[in-house]
Amino acid sequence: MKTEVKTYIEKFSLNRSTDLFSSSENETERTYIQLSNRKVPKYINEFWTAKQRQAASIHEISYRACFKPQLPEFFINLVTDVGDTIYDPFCGRGTTPIQAGLMGRKVIANDVNPLSLILTKPRLLIPDYAEIENRLNEVEYNYSCSAEFDLSMFYHPKTEAEIVSLKRYFKERKEEQTEDEIDSWIRMVATNRLTGHSPGFFSVYTLPPNQATTKERQIKINEKRGQVPEYRNTKEIILRKSTSLLKGLSKRRTELLRTAGRTANFLTEDARFTHEIPANSVTLTVTSPPFLDIVQYAQDNWLRCWFNGIDIEEIGKKTTVTKNVDEWSMIMGKVFEELFRITQKTGWVAFEVGELRKGKLKLEDYVIPAGEEAGFNTTCVVINQQDFTKTSNIWGIDNNESGTNTNRIVLFQKV
Repeated sequence: MKTEVKTYIEKFSLNRSTDLFSSSENETERTYIQLSNRKVPKYINEFWTAKQRQAASIHEISYRACFKPQLPEFFINLVTDVGDTIYDPFCGRGTTPIQAGLMGRKVIANDVNPLSLILTKPRLLIPDYAEIENRLNEVEYNYSCSAEFDLSMFYHPKTEAEIVSLKRYFKERKEEQTEDEIDSWIRMVATNRLTGHSPGFFSVYTLPPNQATTKERQIKINEKRGQVPEYRNTKEIILRKSTSLLKGLSKRRTELLRTAGRTANFLTEDARFTHEIPANSVTLTVTSPPFLDIVQYAQDNWLRCWFNGIDIEEIGKKTTVTKNVDEWSMIMGKVFEELFRITQKTGWVAFEVGELRKGKLKLEDYVIPAGEEAGFNTTCVVINQQDFTKTSNIWGIDNNESGTNTNRIVLFQKV
């Protein structure tokens, strides 16, 4: 495992080479945060956005508040070696475990929402395209069936019948304990294609696929756009998305993912109580926790939960959503205590805290004390400033005065 990361960071912050901590356009800005007994360096630059388009297509599953794969890639490269164990306690769509698998690392993935497991595990146990196509052809659609509540604002009746048929197929396979990696892949892709804003989704034009709107709001969207749901062939859409996800994925990278998937530990536990993870076993944690009440994960995924038979009210109770930053800090303090238990000596935690309330609330001010009290040493704060994405512009995101979209990561080490 790589050590002396602080020296490494300082060296390459001043040396504009092709290293991770250099930029072809801007010098890294370095300031300091004063703790009670020492100063912690803070580095600001556009560290990984330039390589954004090089991310593997297998990552392209939408989810609310997810970070780009270049973020975990950056820290995995920085402080780990092949064979090390990478963990994410709030893994969402699975960006960290997928990237870790692509880089030959071992994987532990956890999220209290079982939807995360549905989206993550199949992309670490990838079936062949021919297997996906053959299995889809075996699924029978009953065009006389419909959902138990009105979904006509989203789907053409024929499309809805196909979705319900798929839902019932997966339910039966799960109850019979016959659901395999091929079924899981199809379930994952179908879950991702339920709603979106292009013909590549099952629904009529709606919000981007990381957020399902309410039925009432969709009716208003339809009225405003003068649109009526058209028939969408779900099998064709699933196959097209499968092709897109697998595009450019070499035989070697596919096998790396499968190897990681076969040995991976997939959990759906409270991040404060992950007893299944052995003590001193994790080399690096890369994660981004729920930020107060900014994202309503259960409500945003209500259609996905319905499709997969997940109790949305139960998930809402388990998800960390709080308006009070002090209460949030207490919860994160318990998470850090558990991270300290499972992190090996000289291991790392890269804790992404985003930027809230137009930069006025800096969660690193709360995360650093929580990590230090648990026993970690704060190595540095890394701030990656990047240009707005297309989606950011659509939603009018204004993360700071300079007009950039910012990742703020506190890097801890267990010394």
